[in-house]
Amino acid sequence: MSVANELNKFGKYVKQQAKSNLTKKGKRDKGDLYNGVDYNVEEFKKKTVLTFSFGSADDYWEFVDKGVKGKSSSAKAPTSPFKFGSGTGRKGGLTSGINSWVKRKRFQFRDKKGKFLSFESTSFLIIRSIYNKGLETTNFFTRPFEQAFKRLPDDVYAAYALEVEEQLKVILK
Repeated sequence: MSVANELNKFGKYVKQQAKSNLTKKGKRDKGDLYNGVDYNVEEFKKKTVLTFSFGSADDYWEFVDKGVKGKSSSAKAPTSPFKFGSGTGRKGGLTSGINSWVKRKRFQFRDKKGKFLSFESTSFLIIRSIYNKGLETTNFFTRPFEQAFKRLPDDVYAAYALEVEEQLKVILK
């Protein structure tokens, strides 16, 4: 048993489960996140490194995984480190994402008289709701990662526990 083989099994399991979780939770819209989930194991002289990547979704996978607290409610993501309205995030990311989603899906609400609202009005209502209520925590990546980490063989875990744990913490940040 080599560390690289065990880390490959670990990465393969986490990747497969993360993709499965995205599908089960209905988070596969364009497939950028789903198709971007990947891992790589590299062997160096004194260490073996496992890294996870998310392709073009590297900038938002954590929001999907950990959720985002809303401006007025944190019920959907009570333990999330992210919050709408904190002033630390990228400006316009939610707006551009929802605008393109609404247009791509040709999704429109109706007014009280039954007339379709414009795409822009529909987007505004969805954005306002998400901003105030937040995004639900999915743990699509965290849950399989933690499950796989618990199942690492004892000798690999004992020999490399501190090194692997520190590397994975750095990689996940």
